[in-house]
Amino acid sequence: MTTGSGPERRPGGRPAPQPELALGIGMRPGVSAAALRALLRRVADEHGLDLDHAVVATLDRRTSEPGLLQAVAPRTPRGYPAEQLAAVVVPTPSDRVAAATGTPAVAEAAALLAAGPGAVLVVPKTAASGATVAVARLARATRVARAMRMARLAVGMAPSGAAPDPSSDTAPG
Repeated sequence: MTTGSGPERRPGGRPAPQPELALGIGMRPGVSAAALRALLRRVADEHGLDLDHAVVATLDRRTSEPGLLQAVAPRTPRGYPAEQLAAVVVPTPSDRVAAATGTPAVAEAAALLAAGPGAVLVVPKTAASGATVAVARLARATRVARAMRMARLAVGMAPSGAAPDPSSDTAPG
């Protein structure tokens, strides 16, 4: 339980992992948990991400979808109204999605909103079986990743053969 008095603790006194990623999910009604889990696994595997502790967000009227709730349990999805999602600038808006939901983007916009100001989209929308997933890195995680990358550069630990870009906002991998 989050009490506001510091990091949540797991049994044994260790802090619970803090989310660094926000997972935006768009979906048609009735998408199964199995289909959604398969898409989440695919995105995690293709991009080398651990999505198990990611904040989950979607269109407000999809937060009670059984397939979504089962696929992301024990997390509870955050819901955003179409008007709020529509105000977010995304790289791949869709007229078809706008006609169906009232917003040109659900997954990308929800990920960015849940990640907060300064967030960076690290996985654009990826779709399969009636669902779409996008991933954003929370602003504080982006700052930490950039600081770690700069520290490696300072001590000459840049990946071999790579010309690091210290101005990049996304963490490697």
